[in-house]
This record gives sequence, structure tokens and C-alpha cells, in this order.
Amino acid sequence: MARLSLQRFIRHRLWDEDDARRVLPPEALVRLQQRVADSEQRHSGEIRVCVEASLPLSYLWRDAPARERAVTMFAKLRVWDTEHNNGVLIYLLLAEHRIEIVADRALARRVDAGRWQQLVDAMGEAFQAGRFEPGLNEAIDAVDALLVAHFPRAPGAATQRLNELPDEPLLAGRRAL
Repeated sequence: MARLSLQRFIRHRLWDEDDARRVLPPEALVRLQQRVADSEQRHSGEIRVCVEASLPLSYLWRDAPARERAVTMFAKLRVWDTEHNNGVLIYLLLAEHRIEIVADRALARRVDAGRWQQLVDAMGEAFQAGRFEPGLNEAIDAVDALLVAHFPRAPGAATQRLNELPDEPLLAGRRAL
């Protein structure tokens, strides 16, 4: 069993939902939601954005990595449960400045790990500069381009498509899912 790092514990206890709201205020969340909605008109995929201020205590106690939490959120938010298995979770953990992208199996088979890492690196640069909304916009646009390339909307498809997942970003703090 991993040992709880005091430094990591303190860092996570210092971040809460108010910090997440400061980084992404309500008006930014509305713009991100619209960007996701607009994107999903061009392909059959689903994009979810999840920003957590800190990890739940159970993750800290086990010294679990941010990736584990991102995969858990991918499941809890049902991103894996889309008709074409092409959902994508863009996950940001503020306390550790960690970014994770989790793609469902249909898209993951078509996009290599190096491309996902490029996307994460670009987001990291934006976040280091304190540009959270622009960084998320760039990530949504990059995921959109991949989904359009691999799962374009069928020609002549109905103007309104079934939206399988909510478009609004999820902001979470210590009282996370």
C-alpha cells in the first residue's frame, strides 16, 4: 500500500470548488458548453470536460494518480456509454496541474498515444500561463478535429442530433462524485 504524502495531502486540501470557479467563472463555463455543443454538430462523438480542484481523500490515501481518477470520472460520467463508443473526457486536476484525456475504444483505436500527448502538452502550456479557458478551447477544438476526421456527421443527417451526454463542463471540488 502506498504511503500518503503529507505534501500532496496539504496541496489537495488547499484547493476547493471556489478555486475551480475562480479559474473558470460561470460565463467561461457557458462559453465552453456552447463550444462543445457546436462541436458535436459536426461529428457523432461526445465530449465532456471535467475540472476538479482536488482529489477525494480516498484517492490521496491510496496515493492514486490523476489518471486513475480521470478513468473513474470517464465511467461515472458515462462517457464510455455512447452509441458509437467515441466519447472523450478532457480532465483537469487543478491541485496537481494534471491533464488527462480519456478516449473511448472506437476513437482510441484510431488515434495514437503520441497525438493525445501532443494535445495534453499544448493544454499544459496554456494552463501554465494561467490561460484555462483558452487552453480548454484549444483542447475541445483538437478533439473536435479528431472526431470530425474519424467520425464525421453523415451527409444529410438530421439538423438536430441526439445529444447523449450533457455539454456543460463539470466543476468539482472536495465533494466530488
